[in-house]
Amino acid sequence: MFIRRTRVCNPVRNISDGVTNPRPATKNMGEKINEKVKKEEDVMTAAEKASAKMTQWIGTPASVLLHTVFFIGIFILKWFGYPLEEILLILTTVVSLEAIYLAIFIQMTINRQEAKLHEVREDIEEISEDIEELGEDVEEIGKDVDELSEDVEEIGKDVDELSEDVEEIGKDVDELGEDFEEITEDMEEEEKKEEVYRSERNKNLQKIETTLQSLIVELEKMKEKK
Repeated sequence: MFIRRTRVCNPVRNISDGVTNPRPATKNMGEKINEKVKKEEDVMTAAEKASAKMTQWIGTPASVLLHTVFFIGIFILKWFGYPLEEILLILTTVVSLEAIYLAIFIQMTINRQEAKLHEVREDIEEISEDIEELGEDVEEIGKDVDELSEDVEEIGKDVDELSEDVEEIGKDVDELGEDFEEITEDMEEEEKKEEVYRSERNKNLQKIETTLQSLIVELEKMKEKK
């Protein structure tokens, strides 16, 4: 009667030990840009704010309407007695000054946008690095999941082996029960045989005793005859 000893399975590792702690979630690029734009607006000078508003206003319908009214008003001056040469000189001077200031404002806006784009590129590079690190974390998590799956398979095998051992132990217990019953029956038979032996021995002793008594009586009789 032999009970097979099963190997002890290594306990499953804690998931927190195998899986790399995920890094903090990277902020949305749009949110970062909006935050930086707000910070930049806070530190912008009055001239930069004026140039930004002027550049935005130039492309609005109100700007088109104002320029149209201005040009019409300039040419209406002719009806008030102003010479055409002076009107065109004034118009050319105003338009030239406006073009110069618009070019300056536009260049300031372009410079500011280029600085923002440079910062956005840096943010994109940081986000790309974060994505690569997250990819590495995902790979590590995948490896940990594979290892956990192997541990689960090993535990399943150990459970099957333990089930087989339990079945074998159950069989051994049944065999022990049968052996105990056989031993009990053998002991009962031995007791019965012992009782039979004792009864026969007692009978034989009684016979011997009876025979001795009869011999003694005969001996006494023979003594009396003499």
